[in-house]
Amino acid sequence: MLRYTLRQVEYAVAIWDHGSVAAASAHLGVAQPTLSASLAKLEAQIGLQLFIRHHAQGVSPSPAGLRFLAEARNLITHAQDLQRDTAAAGTTIEGQLALASFATIAPSFVPPLIKGFTSLHPQVTIRMAEGTQDELLKGVRSGDFDVALLYDVDMPEDFAVTPLASFAPHVLLPGRHRLTRLKNVPLVALKDEPFVLLDIAPSRTYFTRILETAGITPNVAFSSPSLEVVRGLVGQGLGYSILVTRPFGDHSYAGEELAVRPIADEVARGVIALAALKQMRKTRLVSAFEAHCVDYFRAFAS
Repeated sequence: MLRYTLRQVEYAVAIWDHGSVAAASAHLGVAQPTLSASLAKLEAQIGLQLFIRHHAQGVSPSPAGLRFLAEARNLITHAQDLQRDTAAAGTTIEGQLALASFATIAPSFVPPLIKGFTSLHPQVTIRMAEGTQDELLKGVRSGDFDVALLYDVDMPEDFAVTPLASFAPHVLLPGRHRLTRLKNVPLVALKDEPFVLLDIAPSRTYFTRILETAGITPNVAFSSPSLEVVRGLVGQGLGYSILVTRPFGDHSYAGEELAVRPIADEVARGVIALAALKQMRKTRLVSAFEAHCVDYFRAFAS
């Protein structure tokens, strides 16, 4: 038999979301002493201190509490699913989805994914965020994000990964570079050229690995975590780059002409995937969004 109630769990998650008992009380319309008593009883029943109390500054999750609260949020979502299933015979997808995306993927793919999914399921709201792979994985582990759209490169064992589509990397050159006369550029032709590196994990590892596998030590002249800065540097004739993402229109922000050429060598493709924690059973909302992503990216299959 459970030693705690779903109501206690809901109150604890609300305190986490709002950062204090007082703010959660105002949001829920429940008296502060009631919330405080519920939290104290829950902590006693599970044998964990869920929050660290900060005088006059609210609360923050304890290290042990953070994992419990992430699981607790998932439990509440499943309970809400069960309630909706009973009321709507399982036909309605609703609720809030917290979606995180790798910074270079987001501009091209997240807006149409959100538009398409919310058009199919108007009772769904999507909260989105962008970041590096480390930031996305940390956010999913902490429960801040439900799923992350990212590249399937060096993924940790505790994540379930759904591959969506793969894209061939390309060489990005200044518009009038001598190698633009080639239809496909062999990597060996780049060995003495200055390299402009997209310096964001895991992209930096993926792109340098492509060159090193071909026996080339990258001559890194410039590096930046910004895709558009990399494209701008190439546009100024300061080097070449290797990228997967190709924005619409082969010009830099400043208007310089860029040239995109396929790589002549056989190289590893960039795989875009949707990732979630293995230990978290997927909600109906997450499963529906995953299916939507699979359908959307089917058009990019090659």
